[in-house]
Amino acid sequence: MERPFTDRRQAGRMLAERLAAYAGRRDVVALALPRGGVPVAFEVAMALGVPLDVLPVCKLGTPWQPELAMGALSSNGAQFVDEALIREAGVSTGQLQSAIATARIELGRREMRYRGERAPVPVPVAGRVTLVIDDGMATGASLKAAARALATLGPARIVAALPVAPVDARVRLGSVVDEVVCVLAPQHFYSVGQFYFDFDQVSDDTVRELLDEATGNSGTSGAA
Repeated sequence: MERPFTDRRQAGRMLAERLAAYAGRRDVVALALPRGGVPVAFEVAMALGVPLDVLPVCKLGTPWQPELAMGALSSNGAQFVDEALIREAGVSTGQLQSAIATARIELGRREMRYRGERAPVPVPVAGRVTLVIDDGMATGASLKAAARALATLGPARIVAALPVAPVDARVRLGSVVDEVVCVLAPQHFYSVGQFYFDFDQVSDDTVRELLDEATGNSGTSGAA
């Protein structure tokens, strides 16, 4: 089986080459879906010279079918609620608010794990090109939820940037992103891990170290 990526950081360097048109632009930010997307996004941010941040996202599952997302929240304040689905599913206002409260608590826990004692300094996305980066895409559910939430903050453009995704990734993501950039889009796709030699789980310590290093190197993370 072909494994074109040695590890996530090497995949990030390859992805950065595909994103060269965004290098050095002050209106571009990179947001990583943790945890696997962080080493990829780190390499992209360093190569392009753009700010890096993580984007923890919680999907809001319907009360009786948790896998069916009725919305999503992200740690940078973005929130998406599918009003049509909520009406069709008969979700009450109380049930929705309960789901949102639970998601906010979980996002707070994730922020603490990923950032440690360092206070979050969210990178502003309003009016900017936002590169949403992961280590790959299978179903696209998480990335779609992240993009829908991000759209509420008014980015100029949302770009899904991935080392590998199914050949129909653009169709799966639909209109929630403006562009999909992939290094590989194979016909035969079983899992993201099949394309990596090293696909070990990324630790919270690694996430924190890369965020700290990116902030120190760029001097721009979190800057307006």
